[in-house]
Order: sequence, then C-alpha cells, then structure tokens
Amino acid sequence: MAVRETHTSQREYKSKTPPISDLLNLLLKNRHPTGPINEVWPSVYIGNASTARDKTLLLNLGITNILNAADGPHRIDTGANFYSDMAIQYYGVDAPDNCEFDLSPFFYPSAEFIQGALSQKGKGISRSATLVFAFLMISEKLTLVEAIKAVCKHRNVLPNAGFLNQLCHLEMTLSLGRERVDNCEVDL
Repeated sequence: MAVRETHTSQREYKSKTPPISDLLNLLLKNRHPTGPINEVWPSVYIGNASTARDKTLLLNLGITNILNAADGPHRIDTGANFYSDMAIQYYGVDAPDNCEFDLSPFFYPSAEFIQGALSQKGKGISRSATLVFAFLMISEKLTLVEAIKAVCKHRNVLPNAGFLNQLCHLEMTLSLGRERVDNCEVDL
C-alpha cells in the first residue's frame, strides 16, 4: 500500500473565512432579546455571571459541567470549590475580555471539556461564546460562519475582534488539516 499526499503550503491557502468586519456584521445582524442563559447548541448553554452563581437554577436545568471563561478573583470568582456541594465538573479559564489576550491555547482543552460533558449526557454552561465557537468548529466540524449562525439563533453574542481573529486562525488550521486528509490518495 502506498500513500501519496498532495501538499498545500500555508502561502497557497486561500482563506474561506470572511474578514473580521464581515464576522462582526454577522454577529450584529438579526439580534433579538436573550435571557441570562440560553441553549445555543443541543445541551450547550451560555449564561451570564448571575446564572453561574445561581445553584438552584443550575440544578433545575440539570447542568453537570461548567466552563467558566471569566474565572478568577477579579471576574466571576466561582471556581470548583463554589460547586463542591453539587455534582458539577468545573473548568475555569482566567481570560480577560480584551483583544490582546490570546484565548487560542484554550480552544482545544475547552472543546474536549465540552465534548466530554456531552458524551456523558451532561450539559455545559459557558460565558464565552468564543470557546463555544471553537468547540463547534473542532468537534462538530462547523465553519466559523456556521458556528456563529448556530449560536446567534439562540443568543446575542459579540466576541471581541482579537478573539475573532484567533477563531479565523483556528478555521485556517482546521481547513488545512481537512484539506490534507481530502487530498491524501491511497493506492492499494
């Protein structure tokens, strides 16, 4: 058996991802009122700080996993200890919401955390749409535009331009990986 791969260099890659300005327009298009918590993908929720602290609500919703992208003492300081009296798995990311912060190192660990929760029939809650977008792109094989449209059907979100740029890089990386697999020919 011989395997031949057609190589596509990064220079030759023509991005299918729209520019940041188009992504921002997509995020701002058709906005509608949303509540403190919304199901944005089957069994995946995005909520605000008060939802993260409302143990009764979390219990009633059947939340079993929490991804807090605003972890830390100066943001939503819940942490694993806050939920120790509940059957909740916690993953915290201390991420300030500014364009200079590199959220991309958390894309794959967050996607794995959400995927693990879903595979155990759990429900995840996340304050960060960016990490939910990364999950949908990595685990559900959606494009960034498809992920934005899926989430925005249920909740108004607006990641900053720096996070959107990181998601564009993720999409390029994922697209190149998928293109390599598609271009791989197997001769028997």
